[in-house]
Amino acid sequence: MEEFHKVRRLPPYVFEQVNRLKASARSRGADIIDLGMGNPDLPTPKAIVDKLCEVVRDPRTHRYSSSRGIPGLRRAQAAYYQRRFGVKLNPDTQVVATLGSKEGFANMAQAITAPGDVILCPNPTYPIHAFGFIMSGGVIRSLQVEPDDGFIPALERGVRHSIPKPLALILNYPSNPTALVASLDFYKDVVAFAKKNDLIILSDLAYSEIYFDGNPPPSVLQVPGAIDVCVEFTSMSKTFSMPGWRMGFAVGNERLISALTRVKSYLDYGAFTPIQVAAAHALNGDGADIAEVREVYLKRRDVMVDAFSRAGWTIPAPAASMFAWAPIPEPFKHLGSLEFSKLLIEHADVAVAPGIGFGEHGDDHVRIALVENEHRIRQAARNIKRFLASSAKQPNNVVPLAAHR
Repeated sequence: MEEFHKVRRLPPYVFEQVNRLKASARSRGADIIDLGMGNPDLPTPKAIVDKLCEVVRDPRTHRYSSSRGIPGLRRAQAAYYQRRFGVKLNPDTQVVATLGSKEGFANMAQAITAPGDVILCPNPTYPIHAFGFIMSGGVIRSLQVEPDDGFIPALERGVRHSIPKPLALILNYPSNPTALVASLDFYKDVVAFAKKNDLIILSDLAYSEIYFDGNPPPSVLQVPGAIDVCVEFTSMSKTFSMPGWRMGFAVGNERLISALTRVKSYLDYGAFTPIQVAAAHALNGDGADIAEVREVYLKRRDVMVDAFSRAGWTIPAPAASMFAWAPIPEPFKHLGSLEFSKLLIEHADVAVAPGIGFGEHGDDHVRIALVENEHRIRQAARNIKRFLASSAKQPNNVVPLAAHR
C-alpha cells in the first residue's frame, strides 16, 4: 500500500535505528548507559509536585481546561519574561501555553505555512524545527552556519537564492544539538535583517536557564522592536525537570500568537488544569530550583569532559544546554555518525544520538546528553576507553553488527 503524502515527505527516523539496537542489547542483558535522548533524570522539585497534588483533589479542575492556558499561568510566564529579560508582555494577547515547545513549534508551522513556503533553518538543528514545516507543506533551506559574523551573509544568500522569498527564519540558541549560544548583538543584527526582508523569526529558547559560564543567554525579544516580527518558544521540561508534564509557551508578536492560538483551539483543550496551576507556581518561585538543576548539569558536564578526555575522546565543553556536541574520533569519522553510534552500543554499552539525525551537516558529530549521574558518566568513559584501545589494536574487528547481516 502506498504511503500517505505527508509521511512520504519525512525521511527515515535515524534515532529509531539506535533505539532498536539499544533495546536489543538490553534484552540480551547488556547494561546500556543511555546518553542519547535528552530525557532529564532529575525529579521534578517537591514544591511543584505538592502543588499538583493539592489542586488535583479539587474535582472542578478535572474538567476541560483552556487551550491557550489559564490566565494565572499566562500571567506567570509574562512575569518571568519581565524579571529575566526585562521584556514586557501582555499575557492576554502575547502569551499562549503550549504542550511543550515541540507542539508549539509544530502548530505554529501549521498556522503560518502555505504549500511551498520557504523556511530558513539552521543545519544541524532540532528535528521539529525543520519537519514541522515539512509536514505543513513548507520547503526548508538549510543554513550551515554558527551565530557569528558569517550568519548574516548566509541569510543574504538564502534570501537571494530562494524562490519564493523566504517566509520565516528559525533560531535556536542555546542550540540543540550544538550547545552554541548567541549574543544580544547577534540578535540585533538578525532582527534588523528580518525587518528589512519581511521575515518572521521563530526562536526556540528551551535551554535559556541551563548555562555554565555565568552569562545568562539572552532572548531575541530583548532587542527593541523584535516583537514586531518574532515569536519565541520556551519549555519547562529542562528548566524544572518537568519533561513528562508537557508544558511550554509561545510569546511575542500578537498576530502570530493569535494565529497559533486559533489553530490550537481546534486541536486541544490545553494541559490538565492542575498541571497548569503547578507550572504557574513553579514560574512564580524564587529561582532556587532552577539554580539547583543548573548546578547538577554543570558538575556532570565537567565530569564528562574530563573523563572522556582521559579515555582518549576530546570533547569541547558546552557553554549551555544539557548536551555536548562531540566530534567523532578521527579513526571512525569515515563511518558517519549513525554507524559510530551503533559501534558505541555494541562495543562500549553506551548510547548517544547520531548527528545525522539533526541534519546532514551534523554527520561528523554525535550528541551526548547529560542525563546520567556522575558515576554512570565515569563508567561510560571507562567503557569507551576500552573500546578505543581495542579498536586501535584490532581495527578490522570493530565493525557494526549491521555490516555482518
